[in-house]
Amino acid sequence: MTTFVSRLRRFGLATLLAWPLASALAQSAPRSADFIVAVVNNELVTRNEVDQRIADVREQARRSNAKLPPDAQLRKEVLETLINERVIVTYARDSGMKVDEAELDRAVANVAAANKMSLDTLRERLKAEGLDMTRFRNNLRDQILAERTREREVQGRLRITDAEVERFIEEQAAQRGRVATLNLAQILVTVPEGAGREEEAQRRARAEEIQRRVLAGEAFDKLARQFSEDGNRERGGEIGAKPQDKLPDLFVNAVQSVPVGGVTPKLIRSGAGFHLIKVLSRSDGSEITVTQTRARHILLRPSVRLTPDAAKRRLAEFREAVVAGKVSFEELARKNSEDGSATSGGDLGWANPGQFVPEFEEAMGRLQLGGISPPIESRFGFHLIQVTDRRDVPMDPKQVREQARNVLREQRYETTYNEWIAELRSRAYVEMREAPQ
Repeated sequence: MTTFVSRLRRFGLATLLAWPLASALAQSAPRSADFIVAVVNNELVTRNEVDQRIADVREQARRSNAKLPPDAQLRKEVLETLINERVIVTYARDSGMKVDEAELDRAVANVAAANKMSLDTLRERLKAEGLDMTRFRNNLRDQILAERTREREVQGRLRITDAEVERFIEEQAAQRGRVATLNLAQILVTVPEGAGREEEAQRRARAEEIQRRVLAGEAFDKLARQFSEDGNRERGGEIGAKPQDKLPDLFVNAVQSVPVGGVTPKLIRSGAGFHLIKVLSRSDGSEITVTQTRARHILLRPSVRLTPDAAKRRLAEFREAVVAGKVSFEELARKNSEDGSATSGGDLGWANPGQFVPEFEEAMGRLQLGGISPPIESRFGFHLIQVTDRRDVPMDPKQVREQARNVLREQRYETTYNEWIAELRSRAYVEMREAPQ
């Protein structure tokens, strides 16, 4: 069964090490200071550990805008997770798995960095809590050991055959149905609403002259950049690959008999003006496409000098300035973004689905072209995001198979994990001292 806590677990070790320091502090605290809720082999789970892990889960849910289960269910899931972690660590130790000191040093440094503090500040914080670095490191070692063992054992049990991959692809294609895909480019000469006959005739003449130059052999994309009056001009007029049913019927009907590389023999008149259409590519719907997004962002990282609230306020001010037309997003990114994309005006290039962290991906996915998000928090800091373009591109067969295999692995991960942990639990001593409240 998939639980809320198990879904958080799938974020992996990088997220685990970025969790609030309070979790590690609570688990490092002397156990005599709290009462026991479970005994796992020779390890103890305390009520305070459960409470602190619940607090961490709530914080993770807040950051990802996820809905939490009822309190009683959440407490039960968290207790089960802590018990399972103890069982896994015991298994890892018995199997001879270790975390060397150099790796542990890096993990401690990562925790300090994730909590915006130096190693010296971390030591001072531990001391203030009445803890020592040795206990803290041992707890962190156990977390790394549990995560690594879980991934190794579960991934090792996941067996996805080539036949299963092909069957999955065929099933998805059948569900999706085959819709022809067209990749078109256009040159648009607009006709203002309410234009008189004379102005419309002038616009038509201009469009016909462009058409003549295209048919004479001049590059369509060059002429589109020079003359087209729509948002695709900077891309040489390319609209992008789209399912046929997502394009205007006027365009689809006009290119039915136009070969790939060809141009519509007649101008197309729409409510916007006169269109000249070129067919860049055509598919029968059997190939799979993926929607790529191009975006810019401005990243601010909270620090001693910049609080989280101040970072959000500053980004909100940036957004207002861009929307009001006082400054370009690109200019603000060059001057203020605290990552490598600043030199390119915040441009992140073309990105496939899943390329960014979930909270960034979700916010970006909600934006229309040209839209700007409110300040968004991720594990890296606070972002302001602007979507500049989207396109559908065909996936090559190797990509399709790899994606299908990953989907099948994800679907089966939880079941495989539950089977494995049940085996470990059957060989472990687990005594519940208190039922979850």
